[in-house]
Amino acid sequence: MKVKIDALNWKILECLQENARESFANIGRKVGLTPPAVAERVKKMEDLEIINGYKTMVSHALTGHQLKAIITLRAFMGKLKPFLATVVTFEEVINCYRITGNENIVMEVVLKDQFHLEKFIDRLIQYGETRTHIILSNVVSNAPILNGGLKSM
Repeated sequence: MKVKIDALNWKILECLQENARESFANIGRKVGLTPPAVAERVKKMEDLEIINGYKTMVSHALTGHQLKAIITLRAFMGKLKPFLATVVTFEEVINCYRITGNENIVMEVVLKDQFHLEKFIDRLIQYGETRTHIILSNVVSNAPILNGGLKSM
C-alpha cells in the first residue's frame, strides 16, 4: 500500500531520522506545529508503519567487536531454507538480506577478531560457499530517507 506523505510529515521524519529522541516541542518549533500536533502526526505514521521503530546505535569496536565484515553466501542445493531458519540465531549477524544474483545472502556481521571470524565461517560453510569482505570504515551510514528518496542538492 502506497501512503502519501505530506511536506510537514517529511520535515518531521527528517528531524526524527537525525535524532529519534528529539522532543516533540523541538520538532514543532522546527516545522511550525504545536507539540501535540507533532505527536499526533508521529503516532499516525507509527500506526501506518511509515515509522517502524526506534533504535540505539552502538559502537561495535567499543563493545569488543574489532572486526566488521560483509559476508555473502551462495547456498548449496537444498540448504537455503535451513540457512534462513538458522541465521536468525547467529549473534554475529546484525543485518541479513536475501538477494538476487550469484549469491543468495548478504550478511553484515560483527566479530571480536580474526579467530572469531574463522569460527563463524566454519559454521557457515555447511550451508554454502562464502565470500568475506572486511569493512575498513563507514563511508555512508544510516543516511536519512528524504522526500522523494533523493538527498537535497
